[in-house]
Amino acid sequence: MEHKIIVAGIGPGAPEYLVPAAKQYIDSAGVLLGSRRALDTFAKPGTKTMAITGDIQAVLDFIKEESRHTEVVVMVSGDPGYYSLLAALRNVFSLSQLQVIPGISSMQLAFARLALPWQTARLLSLHGRGPEEQDLHYEIGAVLGILTDTAYTSQAIARLLLARGWPAETKVYCCARLSYEDEEIATATLGTIGTIEDFSHCIMVVTA
Repeated sequence: MEHKIIVAGIGPGAPEYLVPAAKQYIDSAGVLLGSRRALDTFAKPGTKTMAITGDIQAVLDFIKEESRHTEVVVMVSGDPGYYSLLAALRNVFSLSQLQVIPGISSMQLAFARLALPWQTARLLSLHGRGPEEQDLHYEIGAVLGILTDTAYTSQAIARLLLARGWPAETKVYCCARLSYEDEEIATATLGTIGTIEDFSHCIMVVTA
């Protein structure tokens, strides 16, 4: 018998941003997977756990074996529908076996911190991937929400946008470590971003 695989979004990281439905499944889980940080934060004593690392095949094999015997809860950062392990799980397990609990993404929280509506924003991930040219084009009133990484840092992205005609006075917000005690939101423009810290893991919001 195949048991349910619960894919629970745990939000940006701090426990207070975990939705109650996800907390209920996580607290009662017999088998729990997540990042090492998530397991340290949320796993109860006695729970069988596995840390999600770069070896995704090993993670999938573990879930497949455990789900033969019991329900498995998989914690993913933010919302499962936004650049998470859910895509890989859909390739291996039937949709009827998967149950997804939405969470609050770091992108959502960044726009909330800025009191900025995001329904018309272009949401991009440059985390481990390059940009599509059409996503970078400039138009008046454009808003970008961008996941950054060590290659596409805030300053590298600013150079890309300036090269494509974005005005130097365009406002930029770098939102780092959202929901944690050391959360930081740095404000600059595309032209002055070189004067502040170069953020490598943040949400970068650009407002034309």
